[in-house]
Amino acid sequence: MAWGQGARRPILGLLSRAQRQAARGYTSATFETHLSSNHFAQNGMIRRRFSSEVPASEQMNLIKQLRERTCAPIKDVKASLVSCNWDIEDAQKDLRKRGVISAAKKSSRTAAEGLLAIAQDEKRAVVVELNCETDFVARNDVFQYLASSLAKMALSAQDPGKLVFPFAPAYLENMSINLDHPKLSGETTVQNAVTEVAAMVGENVKLRRGFMLSTTGHGVVSSYLHTCPQPGLGRIAGLITLEAEDSSASLDALKRVGSSIAMHIVAAKPLFLSKELVSAAALENERDVLRTQAESSGKPQMAIEKMVEGRLRKYFEDVVLLEQKYVVNDSTNIKTLLNDLSKEVGSKVTIGNFIRMEVGEGIESRPEETAKKEAMACAA
Repeated sequence: MAWGQGARRPILGLLSRAQRQAARGYTSATFETHLSSNHFAQNGMIRRRFSSEVPASEQMNLIKQLRERTCAPIKDVKASLVSCNWDIEDAQKDLRKRGVISAAKKSSRTAAEGLLAIAQDEKRAVVVELNCETDFVARNDVFQYLASSLAKMALSAQDPGKLVFPFAPAYLENMSINLDHPKLSGETTVQNAVTEVAAMVGENVKLRRGFMLSTTGHGVVSSYLHTCPQPGLGRIAGLITLEAEDSSASLDALKRVGSSIAMHIVAAKPLFLSKELVSAAALENERDVLRTQAESSGKPQMAIEKMVEGRLRKYFEDVVLLEQKYVVNDSTNIKTLLNDLSKEVGSKVTIGNFIRMEVGEGIESRPEETAKKEAMACAA
């Protein structure tokens, strides 16, 4: 049989490749081992090792699957799949590794958005603040699930034995938390869970603070959340404890009024419970401001003092809970509301403590971050 020059080239190519493999020390057995270890999974399924072997339609399907599993940005999902030769299991592990590094890089960015989560039982209520960078992430179901889980875990932790217990992130970070969400499951520490969610959403995510409010007497803990995406979550929270002197008094009325006063706290922003509890520094500062304003009127000193005292009463109505006009019925104030409740249950009812929290209060964005957010809003 005659062989043409063109027909001999493939054979020469094969011989040349075999010679190169032999030069590198390959034998038939080692080549088969290499092929097996690189191209076959343990379950016998062929692994994809080169993007050219994966059709475009299958690439899109893998990207979609990995996005659903991890919530990671499409850019990161595709990068991990490409670097792992379109093996979805390896890509998922790679994403988690990338996420930890990425979360660490983002940790210096301002996170002033987020959610408050409340969990409570008959005697205690806990509110925690979980922050992120944008309200878009605050609407993410994984972020919301983590916030709710943190509040429930804090409530189930050992009772600190204090009626008002503010706590920093360090109180929870090393505690173990068991998560059960399609995209976030298993047992881990709180700190690791926060880091993993930060990796998923591509933003700085931080557990900022928390408060626990308790009642030891015959009373109730009531709460209210404003701007709720779902029960137990919101942007502004009001918590209050009401206590009755008589242990036989019905608590149903206390729960009803307590919820209403918690809503009032969110709306009216009280700073102090009673006039007696207004700090000396706050009172003196307000007197100085009011005196300066009154002196500008040019009136005599006696008239100025009367003006200051009159305006000071208005200040108490603005910042003292018991003196504030009730937002549901401004013809009465909170003190009168409690007196009416005491008559209803046949026992004196008092406010133990209250808390008002708002997402991001006290956090200031850096100028460059504010400009970036405004630019993004304009582009949208």
